[in-house]
Amino acid sequence: MSAPAAARMGSIDALRGLTVAAMLLVNNPGDWGHVYAPLLHADWHGFTPTDLIFPLFLFIAGVSMAFSLVPRASTATARPALQRGLLQRALRILMAGALLHLLAWWLLELPAYRLWGVLQRIALCVAVVGLLAIHTRARAQWLVLAALLFGYAGVLLGAASLAPWQNPASRLDTALFAPLLYRYQPLTGLGHDPEGLLSSAGAIASTLLGLLAGGWLRARRLGALAALAVACLLAAALAAAWLPLNKQLWTPSFVLWAGGLSVAALLLAHLLVDRWGAPALGRRFGVNAIAAYLGSAAMALLLIASGAWAWLFQMASALLPAAPKLASLLCALGFVGVWWCVVWALDRRHIHLKI
Repeated sequence: MSAPAAARMGSIDALRGLTVAAMLLVNNPGDWGHVYAPLLHADWHGFTPTDLIFPLFLFIAGVSMAFSLVPRASTATARPALQRGLLQRALRILMAGALLHLLAWWLLELPAYRLWGVLQRIALCVAVVGLLAIHTRARAQWLVLAALLFGYAGVLLGAASLAPWQNPASRLDTALFAPLLYRYQPLTGLGHDPEGLLSSAGAIASTLLGLLAGGWLRARRLGALAALAVACLLAAALAAAWLPLNKQLWTPSFVLWAGGLSVAALLLAHLLVDRWGAPALGRRFGVNAIAAYLGSAAMALLLIASGAWAWLFQMASALLPAAPKLASLLCALGFVGVWWCVVWALDRRHIHLKI
C-alpha cells in the first residue's frame, strides 16, 4: 500500500479528534466539586473511562507515525531529514507545554512552576517512538516494547510500596524535580506528577504499541489487530494480579488494558469509517489536534483567572438548582461546542495548524 493512500484513512483523524474532544470535556467541568464519576480519573488504583483518553491519544500518535514516517523511512537517504523534522516538532510541542504552564503559573498565582505536563509527555513519546519508527524494524520495536513493560514492571515490583507519594515514580520525580511538580508538600518533602519521568516508560510503551498496530493496519492485517486487542486485555487481567491498573503510574497492566481497548477502538473506527463509509466524526478536531488542545487550555486558564468560568457555572446552576452535576457537564459540553466551531471554521478554510 502506498504512503499517500495510507494517509487518506479518515478513521485515524476521526479517532484522534474524538480523543481531543474528550480531553476538553473531562478537563473543563463547570465545577470540579460536581462531576459525574465516569468523567473523573480513578483516585489511584483502578480504571474509569476518563483514564483511557490520554493513552488512546498517544496510541493514535503511534498509529499516525506508522503511516507518516515508516513508508518514507524505507529510503535511507530520507532518514536524516525525517529525524530532523521529527525532533524539531517534538521540541515545538515541548516548548508549547512549557509556555502553557508558565501562563498557568502566572495567571493562577501557583506556588511553583510545573515542569512536566501533557504536552511535555506527548513530545517525549513522539520523539522516542518516532526515532524507533525511522531507524528500526518491527521486530526490534516489539523487543523494545517488551523491554519497557518488563523493565518498568521490575522496578515497580521491587519497590517497597506503590502507595501515593511513596512509589518509585513519585520518589524519583521528587528527588530530581521538586518542587516543580503537579503536587508537592514542602513540609513533608513529598511530591508527585502524573506525567513525570519514570512513568513515561509506560506512556512510551503505549505509543509504541500504536506504531506496531498502525503497521498492521497499513498491511490490512485486521484479524491480527483483533487478536492483539484480545491478547492485550487478557495479559492486562493477568498482570493486574501483581501490578494494579494505575493511570497515574502508567503501570504495565494499565498499558496493556488501555492498549487492548485502543486497538479495539482503532479496528472499529477503521471498519466504520474506512470500510463502511460512516461519517468521520471528530475529524475536524483530529486535523488540528495539538493546536485545539493548546488553544483551549489557554482559553480555559483565562476564563478561570478572570472569574468568568465561575460565573458561567453559577448561571448554569441557577437554571438547574437541583442538578449541579448536570450544570457542570453542560458547561463542559458548551466549551467543547465552542471549540468545535473553531476547528470547523479552520478546516472549512483548509487551515491545519501543525505545531
